[in-house]
Amino acid sequence: MIKVIHTHIKKTTAAIALLSAEVIIVLLLFFSSFFLFLVIADTIFLQGKDVFDNMIFDYLNRHVSNLNNSVMQFFTFMGTSNFMLPANIVLFTYFAYIKPHRWYSIKIPVISLTSLVVMVTLKQIFNRPRPLTPLLHAAEGLSFPSGHALTSTTFYGLLIYIVWERVKDHKQKWFLVAALIFLILIIGFSRIYLRVHYASDVMAGYCLGLIWLVISLWVLRHLERFTHKKIDPVVEEEKTVAQSISI
Repeated sequence: MIKVIHTHIKKTTAAIALLSAEVIIVLLLFFSSFFLFLVIADTIFLQGKDVFDNMIFDYLNRHVSNLNNSVMQFFTFMGTSNFMLPANIVLFTYFAYIKPHRWYSIKIPVISLTSLVVMVTLKQIFNRPRPLTPLLHAAEGLSFPSGHALTSTTFYGLLIYIVWERVKDHKQKWFLVAALIFLILIIGFSRIYLRVHYASDVMAGYCLGLIWLVISLWVLRHLERFTHKKIDPVVEEEKTVAQSISI
């Protein structure tokens, strides 16, 4: 019995050792996001507590100004469908025709469309009304989770994934990653500042966006590897046949 346990421990340790630092960080973020989302949902919908949300609104009220309003409106626009739709089309076109990359051109529309479906579905399930006193303009639809936070996490998070894979210069890579993370955070923050979402909506949106992005990339990555396994042997066989004919 002890021998069997020892063998299992050795196998588990070896498997963990094979994981890269990037994979470990992603797994930690994934499970942390899942746990945090459960805590938020429990606090808001089961316990009915909104102290944190009100505290954030009270704090931000002290920093309202015309300049801040303009800045927040600019960043909130970068999370709207009016910006996201053209951005997705441009990115898809780039990897479909300009710098052809089959799987990037697949991942972009798949992650974009499925994120939208997840967001709309969850809004209907939780059915939380928006804050009653928006700062400037009322927003349509339901509040939980924040669509801006969720879709900006999946879209700009996908950009982070592409940058991490393609950019070789380390300084440039880290600068772009930091800029994209900042953009994700400021878009979500703008929704709270403008009082069209509660802080808990935005935090839940971030959690769900990250969870869905990781799941989507994992599934698509495995599909990519599976198709390569199915295609590569056929290609090799055709090459062998062609070589034998030429001989």
